[in-house]
Amino acid sequence: MLTLRKASDRGAANHGWLKSFHTFSFANYRNPREQGFSDLLVINDDRVAAGKGFGQHPHKDTLGTGSVIRPGDVQLMSAGSGVAHSEYNHSANQPVHFLQIWIVPDVSGAKPRYQQEHFSAQKKRGRLQLIISPDGANGSLSVRQDARVYAALIDGKESATLELAADRYAYVHVARGKVELNGVQLQEGDGVRVRDEQVLTLSNGADAEVLVFDLRPQELPQMP
Repeated sequence: MLTLRKASDRGAANHGWLKSFHTFSFANYRNPREQGFSDLLVINDDRVAAGKGFGQHPHKDTLGTGSVIRPGDVQLMSAGSGVAHSEYNHSANQPVHFLQIWIVPDVSGAKPRYQQEHFSAQKKRGRLQLIISPDGANGSLSVRQDARVYAALIDGKESATLELAADRYAYVHVARGKVELNGVQLQEGDGVRVRDEQVLTLSNGADAEVLVFDLRPQELPQMP
């Protein structure tokens, strides 16, 4: 079963320097029907003006890690027992578009950590590339949860298929462009809750960039 969450139904915030769309409840956007899905708590579609960003905000300790994220990069921060962090658009003249995603961990109070990896367009072209997993398989980043995240670039006649175990949920988010999921047309910003489906096929894309989350079969996130 596929349950569509249209891009136009998301929450929105416009702070001038930051324009953000919220798939699930976040900050001042509260929707009792959109409190996350399985272990997926937040998908924020953020656009930050040149030279602007988020000031340091705590979750306690600071690690001192710093890096520049470029197209194709995935950065994973595990706050764990606590870390303060900040994010800024490194460009002085170009806006930046990125997704901020929160996955609830299976433990609390773990040691904070950063991971970052580049996944080239070639790795994602016409296929679902594993980018996050519990064990860091195949060069993916490791997350403290029974969740896997795949990224794909689909255009024209390209297609990609993912087989899910019988007892799994999934969530599909279109970061850019247009694509079909099992024949259902999706636009940029659309999301789909997936239940009781074992084969997911992305096809007929138009410059599409897509994330697929392979998740535990539960409706709402549960804090450890």
